[in-house]
Amino acid sequence: MKKMIIASTSTTHGSGYLEYILDELSVLFKNIKTIIFVPYARPSGISHNDYTKIASAAFAKIGKNIVGLHTFENPQIAIEKADGIFTGGGNTFVLLSQLYKHNLMVPLKKAINTGTPYLGTSAGSNICGLTIKTTNDMPIMYPPSFNALGLLPFNINPHYLDADANSKHMGETRETRIKEFHYHNTPPVVGLREGSWLLVENEAITLKGALSARIFEYNKPPYELPTGTFLNDLN
Repeated sequence: MKKMIIASTSTTHGSGYLEYILDELSVLFKNIKTIIFVPYARPSGISHNDYTKIASAAFAKIGKNIVGLHTFENPQIAIEKADGIFTGGGNTFVLLSQLYKHNLMVPLKKAINTGTPYLGTSAGSNICGLTIKTTNDMPIMYPPSFNALGLLPFNINPHYLDADANSKHMGETRETRIKEFHYHNTPPVVGLREGSWLLVENEAITLKGALSARIFEYNKPPYELPTGTFLNDLN
């Protein structure tokens, strides 16, 4: 019985860390006092301690305690015993490498599948898909595999950006990159825009937030799905 929030980002324009989604987190982590924070993605290369402090300050606003997973002598046992789990954003390759290094892929997946409430943002959302092949991050580390937790029947592209017709940027768009992915791979990809998230309750996957999502399926033109749509049929 999964209970998850899979968010595109931790911070939207004009808001503090997790501020835009705190009401939803109060529901997700209801009756839970302490949440295990996975800081391995290390945004901008900050330390695990500094990253944990940022998460702690945000969750203190809703009366929750945060404990960094890096502080446990045995992180596997910490995940198995966790009442709630939050994996923050940063570099997805770094995050996945560390999860494999500490043998956390199996216990993390088992904990989530058996009902431990889970929040993922950005990289922490990428790892919930089938693979991390649709991340926007640079491959600054080489994980043993690109295979992720497989908690969703599709891949995620967090921070999805639409092409700007007025931009002078000559590089590839997100849509172009995902089309390249589908030249070699067949799983669907959900482009999650800033401020959007997926709510997973048992087997129901619902798009939440104010914006639609861009959906990419193999050998099909991309299309939009409005907020409130169930995504269970994407596979």
